[in-house]
Amino acid sequence: MSTHAKRERLLLADLLETAGPEAPTLCEGWTTRDLAAHVVVRERRPDAAGGMLVKQLAPRLERVMAEFTAKPYEELIQLIRTGPPRFSPFSLKQVDEMSNIVEFYVHTEDVRRAQPDWTPRDLDPVFQDVLWSRLERAARLVGRGVPTGLVLRRPNGQTVVAHRGTPVVTVTGEPSELVLFAYGRQSAAKVGLEGDESAIAKLQETKQLGI
Repeated sequence: MSTHAKRERLLLADLLETAGPEAPTLCEGWTTRDLAAHVVVRERRPDAAGGMLVKQLAPRLERVMAEFTAKPYEELIQLIRTGPPRFSPFSLKQVDEMSNIVEFYVHTEDVRRAQPDWTPRDLDPVFQDVLWSRLERAARLVGRGVPTGLVLRRPNGQTVVAHRGTPVVTVTGEPSELVLFAYGRQSAAKVGLEGDESAIAKLQETKQLGI
């Protein structure tokens, strides 16, 4: 596992353990138990995880998720800490780096920011750059279906176009906050929005933003 992915993985496991199985998350309708089961199924049951993207496989995913959600919560947390099994594609370093850094960062914040007393994390510049590079690659995908033009901008002026169109809304923030915004956590992301007021309202209300 890469350094950043491993750090976020272990932090997520610790937060889930501390919060307990019935704590809220930013994932609508999911408790911490549901989120833990999702993480484990994604890594350990590729036969079912495809249901996250393919509608025809959704019933199988639902059954497997129910199976894992029913497991002891402590077991789920230990499986997250242990990491993917050898046969999982996520055990490959290249796949881990490309897929798990954002996955675990976002889910860590899903747990943290659902608590009333959360405070922003002080993330190092290297990690911010890593998140930005991932966001650049995924911007068009996470911006598909957005009802306005969408530009994501770092405080240093770097930008990426997530969706072409007019009117344009520019979202400014640190890469860590832009990732949360782009992956559907608009209400929890600490960002600034510039553009037509009606376009901003549409963007904030859309359910299509994110993967």
